[in-house]
Amino acid sequence: MGNNENTASTASLASVTLEVADAGAAHRFYAAFGVEQHVRLRESAAPTTGFRGFAMALTVSGPGTVDGFIADAVAAGATVLKPAAKSLWGYGGVVQAPDGTAWKIATSAKKDTGPATREIDDVVLLLGVEGVKATREFYVGRGLTVARSFGGKYTEFTAGGPGAVKLALYKRRALAKEVGVAVEGTGSHRIVLGSTGAASFTDPDGFAWESVALAAAGS
Repeated sequence: MGNNENTASTASLASVTLEVADAGAAHRFYAAFGVEQHVRLRESAAPTTGFRGFAMALTVSGPGTVDGFIADAVAAGATVLKPAAKSLWGYGGVVQAPDGTAWKIATSAKKDTGPATREIDDVVLLLGVEGVKATREFYVGRGLTVARSFGGKYTEFTAGGPGAVKLALYKRRALAKEVGVAVEGTGSHRIVLGSTGAASFTDPDGFAWESVALAAAGS
């Protein structure tokens, strides 16, 4: 891994690699879940316990589509962390993949206006960090552009391109509560962020970025 020194290069999120114990089983799960094109997988035996400090989120068109993704995930071996339900912001639920990754599936719509689909509007990587403001400034210093921000509670950066995974920051404790897990966790995050525009580095909360080739990032 690199260090936290700033460089002339700028970072943009080009890929998300989940480190899993069994890559074959993980590929089968994510294919059945319907998100295999949005993540890369790499086998790892790095020790990790409890909350790994991040979650993945899918934004979809309506409650029926939320229910469909959750049902497919559970059928493929996921466990439900938060059953799908209406909230102030819409409708959503959270599942945990067999590899330990929490996935939030949500919509801002409280009623369906059409049939359920398998389409995903946005994929967002949520990082749980110690200080949202400080980490936001770290990433701005590396070239990321803030799309929206709510003080020290939440920041979302502009996606690197059409269909790319967005990067967002939560307070670690708030993210754990959002996905329905205890905040405690130790060891590896079991995730690596790929960038086509910067050398490898590690952010203030220990999330590792590595330089990736453009062709590999799009594969």
